[in-house]
This record gives sequence, C-alpha cells and structure tokens, in this order.
Amino acid sequence: MTLTLVPPITPLPAPPRPLDVLGVPGQVNLDYAASAPCARAAADAVTELLPWYASVHRGAGALSRRCTLAYERARQTIGDFFGARPGDHVVFTRNTTDALNLLARCLPPGTTVVTFAGEHHANLLPWPRGSVRLPVPESPAGAVRALDAALTELRRGTHANPPVLVAVTGASNVTGERWPVAELALVARRHAARIAVDAAQLAPHAPVDVAALDVDYLAVSGHKLYAPFGAGVLLGRGDWLDAAPPYLAGGGATSHVGSATHDVRWASGPARHEAGTPNLLGAVALAAVCAALADEDRAALHATEQALLTRLREGLAALPHVVELRTFGPDAPRVGIVSFVLPGRDSGDVAAELAARHDIGVRDGLFCAHPLARRLLAEAAARGGRTDLPPTALRASIGLGSTAAHVDRLLAALAELG
Repeated sequence: MTLTLVPPITPLPAPPRPLDVLGVPGQVNLDYAASAPCARAAADAVTELLPWYASVHRGAGALSRRCTLAYERARQTIGDFFGARPGDHVVFTRNTTDALNLLARCLPPGTTVVTFAGEHHANLLPWPRGSVRLPVPESPAGAVRALDAALTELRRGTHANPPVLVAVTGASNVTGERWPVAELALVARRHAARIAVDAAQLAPHAPVDVAALDVDYLAVSGHKLYAPFGAGVLLGRGDWLDAAPPYLAGGGATSHVGSATHDVRWASGPARHEAGTPNLLGAVALAAVCAALADEDRAALHATEQALLTRLREGLAALPHVVELRTFGPDAPRVGIVSFVLPGRDSGDVAAELAARHDIGVRDGLFCAHPLARRLLAEAAARGGRTDLPPTALRASIGLGSTAAHVDRLLAALAELG
C-alpha cells in the first residue's frame, strides 16, 4: 500500500472587510489626525461608480440619473448617520474648514460667536469681528462654567436676544482630549444661543448624533473619516442657511435667472450652497464609510482604540526624555491622538529621523492650532521647570488599522533616539 502524503493546507486569507484601511506594507502611519487612510468601503464605492460617472442633477440619461440618485442617497445616508432632524440640511463641502466658513457666511447680521482659544484655526479664523474667544479652561467642567459666565454677560442688560453662536471642538486635534459637548449645548440652550461642533477629530473615533447632543450644526471632513476624496459636510438647522446668500453663486444654486442683472431667485435647501458640479465621488465615498461604521460594533471599535491609546501613552510616559502635552488632567477622556516633545531635540528633525530610519510617519509642528499648541508647550516647560523644550511638537495619532506592533515600533524608535 502506497502512502500518499497530503501537503499541509494553507489557510485562505480573510476576505477584505469594508473598514479595512489601505496602506503600504512596511510603513507605519501614525498621522491619522491629519488625514486618515482610505477605508476599503470608500475605495470600493468609488470604483463601482466610476464607469457610471456623469453629471448630477443636470441630465436625463441613464448615467446622469444613476449619479443623481447616488449623490442624494449619500446625503441621506450621512444625515442618518449623524442623527439629522427634520428641517436639518446636509450640505456637501470640501472639508471641515470649508463647512465652518460656509456657516460663518450664513450668520444673521449682528451674531456674536463664542469660541475657546484651544480651537483649530478652522474654528477660530472664519468668525466675524467682535467674536468672543474664551481662555483655554483647565478642565471640561471649567469649560462649562466659562461658557455659562460668558453667555450670562453677553445677555446682561439686553432684552432683544441678538443671535449668539457657540463654536466648539468635539475633540482636540492637538491632545485628543474630548470636550463636554452635551453639557456645553445645555448651557447654550439656557441662554438662547445656538451651538456648532467641529467634529473633524471626534467623528472618526466615536458616534456623533446631533439630535442626542442637541447641537445645531456639525462640521465633518471626509479625509479624517477614511474617505479621502475631497468631501466634507455641514449639517444643521436650515433656517440660517436658507436665509443667507449662496456660499457660491453659479449653476445649481438658482431656481430662476432672468435677463436683468439682479433677476435671480436662489434655491432653498442644500442646493443653495452647492453651486457648480458637485463632488459626487467624495460624497459617495463618505456615505459608504458612514454606512460601514453604522453596521459595526462602535463600542468594540472604541475599546480597541482606547487599549492602543493607553499602550501608547503609558509607553511614552516610561521614556524619561519624552514630555506629553495636555490641556486637562491626565485621565480626561480622549480619542487616539497624543502630542509630545523630546527636550533638547527639534521636533522636525525627530519626525524626519523617524521617517528615514524607521518608516514611521508622525506629524510635527503646531497642528493648525497655534495658540493652543504654544500654550501647552509653555505649560509643559513650567510644570517640569525646563528650558530646553522645542518650539514645536510631535503628534502620533491612531485609528482603524492601527496595531500594537505599530505603537511598539514608535516607542522603540523613540527609546533609541533617547
């Protein structure tokens, strides 16, 4: 009898999942807070639609009809994902910066905007003169108290209740620390103010529901949310948006254009602010990621990320030559972002060395939040009694696709640099 040896069976690779992220083998990407990698769901949605690509809202052919349907379904999917209410508009923009600039253009005359000095430039620079910029608080509870005091002062002695908008981040792009959005919204409501949330850093890491939070406006970037195809969203109450002049004047934003120069009737709803050929592929990609995230166990995703974040922060704390930056206490809730410095080392040089010698990508600089980053660097120097901290910082950020091996590789590289 001849014995036939059966070769060992090689297990088949696991089928790709919608929330798998694309990447380059060997490269460790720890710069998610700047631009997250592309999710397979986004890439697949774009690939599927590309053969059908045609104009949106402007054609009777089969391709145009299909693209129009895909675009409006994307709007609905994104609105549902973020808890849009009846009367809310979902306006496609380029990114969070574009969305907040759009909102700034739609403020009623005389609106006062209240922000904190810890905001990203996108939530500092668009607002009109006369806006109130509150100091960076020492705690989430301090933020709530500061806002309450500021709004009390604004309303003092007036019975007209002029428009007030509170504009706040959901999570800091410098430290990852989460801001008490729901509590700030309660304060805003008590003072008859509206509230807008920059969710660029919060939305990729945690569920965001405008109805549950009771906020008026939400700004989001697709490139932070694993859909890097140039689309963002401003979602929120339609009355200010419908009353304002169009963000861009052009085709698609009008319901009538006559022969006379000023014979124009502008559209209402999202179309009013979406003149020109829209970014169909960006909208569809962002909707695909929203749909994929909605089908996942968000609590499990959050727990996995928090375990990696703890591993990263504890590893950095164990390195005597690394100083972490923070606004609140060390145990404040946060998303997967950590900023830090190496005393005596230029942050740009460290980032370049990590890339050249270890194939690790991190961010260096002041992260488009110059007032906050400079303040945190000064506070870190004062806490440690140091005079050798560099003028800029390093930032490592994680998300879907990040692993313990990625975190450990960064920690080992930083230990070697020390």
